[in-house]
Amino acid sequence: MTAFNFEILAQDGKARRGRLTTAHGPIDTPAFMPVGTAATVKAMFPETVAATGAQIILGNTYHLMLRPGPERIAELGGTRKFMNWPGPILTDSGGFQVMSLAKLRKMTEDGVTFQSHIDGSKHHLSPERSIQIQHALDATITMAFDECTPFPAEKKEVAESMRMSMRWARRSKDAYVVRPGYGLFGIVQGGVHPDLRAESIEALKTVGFDGYAIGGLAVGEGQELMFATLDHTLPQMAVDKPRYLMGVGKPFDIVGAVLRGVDMFDCVLPTRSGRTAQAFTRYGVLNMKNARHASDPRPIDETVDCPASRNYSRAYLHHLFRCDEMLGPMLLTWHNIAFYQQMMKEMRDAIADDSLVDYAMQFATDQRRGDEDAPNDVGDDSAA
Repeated sequence: MTAFNFEILAQDGKARRGRLTTAHGPIDTPAFMPVGTAATVKAMFPETVAATGAQIILGNTYHLMLRPGPERIAELGGTRKFMNWPGPILTDSGGFQVMSLAKLRKMTEDGVTFQSHIDGSKHHLSPERSIQIQHALDATITMAFDECTPFPAEKKEVAESMRMSMRWARRSKDAYVVRPGYGLFGIVQGGVHPDLRAESIEALKTVGFDGYAIGGLAVGEGQELMFATLDHTLPQMAVDKPRYLMGVGKPFDIVGAVLRGVDMFDCVLPTRSGRTAQAFTRYGVLNMKNARHASDPRPIDETVDCPASRNYSRAYLHHLFRCDEMLGPMLLTWHNIAFYQQMMKEMRDAIADDSLVDYAMQFATDQRRGDEDAPNDVGDDSAA
């Protein structure tokens, strides 16, 4: 039977190239996980997601518990069989969605009682129930149940939230069913406060997890403060376990986090942007609704090895979005995921070659240069 194992294959400064072995296949890191919240990466076939180079996708406990329900998915063979994705799946515990989407929520030490944002029905999610649901979904990587502290918040509030999440982490571990090739990740909290992050890390190490996520960032604190938080958090984390930065993000954010030692990422940005006519390219972000694309025969980005990136003109993409044709979001989502996966592969290769700093500098130069034929349309990806 396959053991859940993380191996570091190369290092370049603080950056790590690794391989995570799981019951459902390997994951080469640094890795980006496309978000498949409701057992689908929006506008994409699972086979097409895999063809971009993605080895793992993310699903969500909150959404799948509301519909179609974890028991139904379990009866149908688990999430992989349900959605025709044979590879690894990581499931978010649902805590973030409860805080951000649910109506009339009430939180106690036991867990959170809330009303569904879909139909107002009442539900309860505790560490034990979250782990039970993720087990029914047959998640390859299960996330401990936690509270994502809002930003900004008073330090006292952040501390109380973090400590409750650490108590929930222990309960999550106790409820988890150990199986070969499956893993459970704890989540470091503590806002932007170094001492609280350190306390959280020590609490999680005491419990013991197969990997460790960094939560509570990319929630409005800005890149500079996020990087500063990573700078004092990552050196304290276990070196022999995968490190997962949740909800990040923009290409510049990912490159900067890899330089600091992060191994795994997820974000809705490439898929959501694809549905709203935003294309990530080697030279910045394109808005395919802009009129200047109407007669442009060039592909989106010929440097990306993807049919959507190379075989369709910008003029055609512009036309599809102007006409509200569903093929536009499908093609642009495909391209964006392929762009992200190629970026991750290039960073893995650069780490192996001990050239990641050079890669990062060139990447930043290219992104800021923009499309030379249309400087007003592209540039810093913060415009996305």
